[in-house]
Amino acid sequence: MRIVVAPDSFKGSVSAVETADAIEKGIKTVFPEAEVIKVPIGDGGEGTVEALVTATNGKLIYQNVVGPLGNTVKSFWGILGDGETAVIEMAAASGLPLVPEDRKDPRLTTTYGTGELIKAVLDRGMKKIIVGIGGSATNDGGCGMIQALGGKFLAADGKELPYGGAALSKLALIDLNALDVRLRDTTIVVACDVGNPLCGPKGASAVYGPQKGATPEIVTELDQALLYFAQKAEIVTGRSVANQAGAGAGGGIGAGFLFFTNAKLRPGVEIILESTNFAALVSSAQLVITGEGRTDFQTAFGKAPVGIAKIAQKYQVPTICLAGCLGKGHEDVLKEGIDGLMSTVPGPMTLEECVKSGAKLIELGAARLCRIIQIGMKIGEKSH
Repeated sequence: MRIVVAPDSFKGSVSAVETADAIEKGIKTVFPEAEVIKVPIGDGGEGTVEALVTATNGKLIYQNVVGPLGNTVKSFWGILGDGETAVIEMAAASGLPLVPEDRKDPRLTTTYGTGELIKAVLDRGMKKIIVGIGGSATNDGGCGMIQALGGKFLAADGKELPYGGAALSKLALIDLNALDVRLRDTTIVVACDVGNPLCGPKGASAVYGPQKGATPEIVTELDQALLYFAQKAEIVTGRSVANQAGAGAGGGIGAGFLFFTNAKLRPGVEIILESTNFAALVSSAQLVITGEGRTDFQTAFGKAPVGIAKIAQKYQVPTICLAGCLGKGHEDVLKEGIDGLMSTVPGPMTLEECVKSGAKLIELGAARLCRIIQIGMKIGEKSH
């Protein structure tokens, strides 16, 4: 039996790579002779680089960058197995996990470190970059990123604006004369799984600002600052992007990419499945097992498990989803190509217990799942 194991991470508990390993262990306890092909999936947020590098036999590159608070943080990026494609996750340089709870303030946080990672990729001579923009701590419209790549955002007195989204309200001039020219010849694909515009009630500040530490008053301040920034950027670039789907992703870095680079925004799961040649792997499999921390009605809108199932469906390969939790509306995914669902949690447990024992619960859940499949195989044999 050939089984493709393609899970997303169980966020806050187990990475996509660790999840794939745990599912493989569970499979092997029931089907020791099974051929297991592991394709860990990232969604553009934390874990995307590790998932893609692992799945393509690439390598990680480590370097220090400016973190979201302006301090130095240890970060990384990846080179995929083709040797020609780089992958960056914003979360590794400008992510929310890099900000202590008592210092969350999207008025001050910067995407400068993400720009430094892009510069490192350009310095390496790479011509294609995949950038995951989930998990950000920022709300600066990607201005920090562009500053790291040579762009200047100046106040009326000619001085460079300080880091952070709030400073954009004082923006007087955008100077792109020194912007890295290598960006023009580089293919940039942005993994973006949300359709938010830059501003307004569904924009970056209103929807994602509160989880980054913004009060209602700060949300209003940041939204107005981003609107002002967008008006200035449109004049300089001739591009109207503020209302495009995904412009508000990553604290508005989606708009930053659209304004100042030739980047294209695409659903993260599509990019990752293409990069791992997923369709070819599935075409000769008998089963696909995917998974995520919580499966609910949101999964049906195109999250990783559904994207995986739709490809498997083309080859008539059944897909089963292992989830840490089956939330409200989880049955909706059964209309989107997923053939079966199972929770990894065997009984009443606290969230803390689930997180602490995440990998083991996934392994045991995969084994339970395989025993049920084994019963189905026996029934099939008897019916013939």
